[in-house]
Amino acid sequence: MAAAVWTAGARRAVASVRTVTRSGHTALRAQYDALVIGGGHNGLVAAAYLQKGGLQTAVLERRHVLGGAAVSEEIFPGFRFSRCSYLLSLLRPHIYEDLELKKHGLKVYMRDPHAFTPMLEEGVKGAPPRSLTLGSDLTMNQREIGKFSQKDAKAFPDFVEHLEKLAAAIHPLLDAPPVDIPGITAGSLRKRMGAAKTLMPVVKCGLKLGRHIPDFYEIITAPIMKILNRWFESEPLRATLATDAVIGAMTSPSNPGSGYVLLHHVMGELEKEKGAWGYVEGGMGGVSQAIASAARSYGVDIFTEKDVGQVLVGSDGAAKGVVLKDGTEIHSKVVLSNATPYVTFKDLTPQAALSPEFIKAVDQIDYTSPVTKINVAVDRLPNFLAAPTPDGKPGPHHQCSIHLNCETVEVLETAYKEAMNGRPSVRPMLEMTIPSVLDPTLAPPGGHVVSLFTQFTPYHIEGRTWTDQDREAFADTAFDWVEKYAPGFKKSVVGRDILAPPDLEKIFGLTGGNIFHGSMSLDQLYLARPLPFLSDYRSPVKGLYLCGSGCHPGGGVMGSPGWNAALTVMGDLKQR
Repeated sequence: MAAAVWTAGARRAVASVRTVTRSGHTALRAQYDALVIGGGHNGLVAAAYLQKGGLQTAVLERRHVLGGAAVSEEIFPGFRFSRCSYLLSLLRPHIYEDLELKKHGLKVYMRDPHAFTPMLEEGVKGAPPRSLTLGSDLTMNQREIGKFSQKDAKAFPDFVEHLEKLAAAIHPLLDAPPVDIPGITAGSLRKRMGAAKTLMPVVKCGLKLGRHIPDFYEIITAPIMKILNRWFESEPLRATLATDAVIGAMTSPSNPGSGYVLLHHVMGELEKEKGAWGYVEGGMGGVSQAIASAARSYGVDIFTEKDVGQVLVGSDGAAKGVVLKDGTEIHSKVVLSNATPYVTFKDLTPQAALSPEFIKAVDQIDYTSPVTKINVAVDRLPNFLAAPTPDGKPGPHHQCSIHLNCETVEVLETAYKEAMNGRPSVRPMLEMTIPSVLDPTLAPPGGHVVSLFTQFTPYHIEGRTWTDQDREAFADTAFDWVEKYAPGFKKSVVGRDILAPPDLEKIFGLTGGNIFHGSMSLDQLYLARPLPFLSDYRSPVKGLYLCGSGCHPGGGVMGSPGWNAALTVMGDLKQR
């Protein structure tokens, strides 16, 4: 072992000195116009727009660091990690521009190529094993795919164009609340006409799709394999594309609705490049810090280590503010919760203020998660058999999302089935990223930070809770597989931070460990996110709103839920 390995116990002793974002000299007031519970990126976006709209706003974050799941933390000395969320793409361009995030310090490293899938196989005549590398260069992509199928190489450009058309059509739906069904179907003619305006994003989406509406319907409802099998024949290409259809979701490529998850992951845009994903300088906390900086510049008060105990509800049934766990009361006209719907309504809202029927419905929201995130500090780069770099210098593939155990779709299916039977996968799907290849601020000279986003692991192991022994055993399994692709990896490990679904829930407030604040399944999208009668950001408690990823349009570092919720709040206050 190259160095003493840091594990969970030693990790707790490391001070995250550069991650603390206390509120400085700002004093917490007793009264605000708006309070935002939780300093995740959506809460910060909502706060920024509320303040711009003239509402004196404060953000109350439970942890010592801002960002929710989009945080940077120095877990081991000198190694700085995007501890949960780890790539940027979905952040809406208008938010990026409105809040002048570049001016506030946001810097992104673009990745090209962006996907690398090495094979576990014997090389032919001394050549290394094959691999599949994909990037923005279409000719290179075709050459790479041609190693496995000339037919697929020819079809790939048409597939990319097809997917881009469908993804682009979704954009109008992201930047507006869902259709106001109650408003359109009830009330005065004037109110109905006003509510009818909420149909415009759907109309725009339909016009963009045109004759491709049936294709759009198919991809959001079908198993992704039904579509991929029609386009392609080579297993490595199908498996690589299928990973984006199951990433973060407890589903298999053969399950209906997995097509939408793929679409959700390709509909982003970075530096005006469609579908691109990049690394944020300093880790994903850089996004949250830039949004927070913008919000502060407008006058938002932002506090860390302010743990909200409960939403205050007055005798009239309306939200009046919050009470912290230390007993401090802070009053406001409105309260926005960046927590998951479950935490908001089961933990933070007085149960007497909610009907039993509503509470029962909240209990039914699906938060199943397949993810265990392993953050690894290493003293040298992994050296892959399929793309050797014996000099230790980064190759183009090192900047990619590196897909391990993706030789065939069957490998993914088997991993999923094991988790559904209550056991961590014995051959897990591994998405490895090494952001320090492009961002030198993350690790000491010669060292690197490695993210392993792994699936599939259940919340309970055969009905019982995870133990430290379970965590270490699963990490050992994952490392054993990495070792097969990159011998010497295990000896390079300096420390590892293992976050199983219960850990993601405890640390980041992600109910069930679900990174999307709730499953992105068809029954929990658009008009039904998070529930059919709760899709407009308003709650049954007047003045209490949701603004997190549990709302439309869902998960990812996007900002749209925060933007949409802020517009809803400001519209409601104008009508009071």
